[in-house]
Amino acid sequence: MKLGARMMKTGLAVAVAVYIASLTELTTPVVAGIAAVFSIQPSIYRSYQTVLEQIQANIIAVAVAIIVYYTLGDGAFIMGFSIILVIALNMQLKMNENTIIFAVVALILLMEPTDMAFLPYAGARFTSLMIGILSAFAVNLAFVPPKYETNLFRQIDRNTSDILQWLRVTIRHLNDEPALKTEMNRLQDEIRYIDQTYLLYKEERTYLRKNRFAKARKMVLFRQLIATTKKSFDVLKAFHRLEGDIDNIPPAFQEVLVSELDKVIHAHEKLILSLMGRIRKTHKESLRETQEPDIPMLVERLIRIYEDGRDPDKLIFLPLAAQLMEYHLHLEHLKRILQSYQQFHYERHRNMFEQKQTR
Repeated sequence: MKLGARMMKTGLAVAVAVYIASLTELTTPVVAGIAAVFSIQPSIYRSYQTVLEQIQANIIAVAVAIIVYYTLGDGAFIMGFSIILVIALNMQLKMNENTIIFAVVALILLMEPTDMAFLPYAGARFTSLMIGILSAFAVNLAFVPPKYETNLFRQIDRNTSDILQWLRVTIRHLNDEPALKTEMNRLQDEIRYIDQTYLLYKEERTYLRKNRFAKARKMVLFRQLIATTKKSFDVLKAFHRLEGDIDNIPPAFQEVLVSELDKVIHAHEKLILSLMGRIRKTHKESLRETQEPDIPMLVERLIRIYEDGRDPDKLIFLPLAAQLMEYHLHLEHLKRILQSYQQFHYERHRNMFEQKQTR
């Protein structure tokens, strides 16, 4: 099991919060540690947003606890009513789910039965919560944020390569069924993880104006890379669903189907390799050599097969042809974006794309 940066930051933030809170008897180290756990975020920008929201949520929880305690008293049902109020107020302010949960936990800690006077007790708990929030924020600032753009490209390259390998195996009926099902579940999870990494990269702040336009172009490139990878996965799923039915169509058409898909796969691989700087010739020349699949011809052959036998079952292959057409259109769009990006910005970001891709 790998120890990720967020795991290390969480442990350090809790240690710092507990240590600071233990320096005085007025605060509660455990409460500070709990607040630190809720406040750790994967990026500085998210950490800043979280601090602001959790301070607001903490103030709301304290205010509700004090008002309810001095008007209605305490008790289990009073606490439940207070939680409803806190949730409603935070939802009205459009707080996210994690902030609302933190506010509920803060309220429970504030309204825990105690022999102390309520105001000093609430003040001590509020201070402990603030120590945890600020400790987590300090740790987030101290840690160098990960290079999300590098991680994102590695994930896209690895996932795309796996999908295209499985496509080649599947269309030739060489795949192992249980292994493919397992891999498709894994690939689906990987795609979700890619989406999360893209959001983290999108949230990274660009402070120099001259870098903002370059990042905007790079975000467009990444977005299309992800969309094309997803479309290749859709084609893989379509072939997997129709694998048993492909044997029922003429062998000549099967050969055409395999040939056309090989062309699409080759085009996708060539674009990734061109982006990584692994193609010797200039970018435009290499793209001209990419064979383009004749999807209209493929659809025409499918219709002809249906008309010859009047077998409605043959129409189930039309969605597959549509998926291939969409995949081809995504590749064409990616090609245009890639040409534009390499013309204006590629040299500045060359090291990121050309570095060795680790698995």
